[in-house]
Amino acid sequence: MDHAGHSRLRRQWLGGAAIGSTLAAAALLDSSAGSTLWRRAGQWVGLRPEVPTPAGEVCIVAPPVPYDAQSGRAPLAAREVPPQARCPVCGMFPARHPRWAAMLIFDDAAAQFFDTPSHLFLYLQNMGRYQRGRTPQTVRALWTADHLGSGWLPLDQAVFVHGARVLGPMRTPDLPAFASAEAAEAFRANRGGILLQANELRQRLPDTLRALAPHRH
Repeated sequence: MDHAGHSRLRRQWLGGAAIGSTLAAAALLDSSAGSTLWRRAGQWVGLRPEVPTPAGEVCIVAPPVPYDAQSGRAPLAAREVPPQARCPVCGMFPARHPRWAAMLIFDDAAAQFFDTPSHLFLYLQNMGRYQRGRTPQTVRALWTADHLGSGWLPLDQAVFVHGARVLGPMRTPDLPAFASAEAAEAFRANRGGILLQANELRQRLPDTLRALAPHRH
């Protein structure tokens, strides 16, 4: 685009009405001008200064939730997911998807919450990436929600279904968990997939789930 074209678009930008908050996310960088061409409703509407791309990932801060000694619960017992808790793997709010949620409790009784079981397994397999200062040796309890709604299950007692025709909260494949092999098999018979145990998933997630990480958020 020549200088005249830039000037014309800049005048259109300055003279347009209420563009700022309604601009579409689509943009085209004109490297010679150091600016970004923004588009609304399929029309190029103006120029804005280019915002530098961060050198690394922009991560959501999702610290463990401290133990509440006034709760009356045992330090390693399953607990309700706080509305403000965020998944350290994807940044979502696990409280919004209670039948998919999972939980990890550290040796200081602080809890880390996940929006799906697959994100808990991804976290366990690469803790240094998601939480500095925490190691697998500091983990004391692991829980996952029963997909049928009966509450929390110890992770190692749950039966998971992989490859079912159902998507998790992020609209991607995941691992619905069940309290028994019979319940998991009934789900599998209706939705497809295979049954897996936690010890298998801890060693290695199926490739379709491993491909979901790392999330860029």
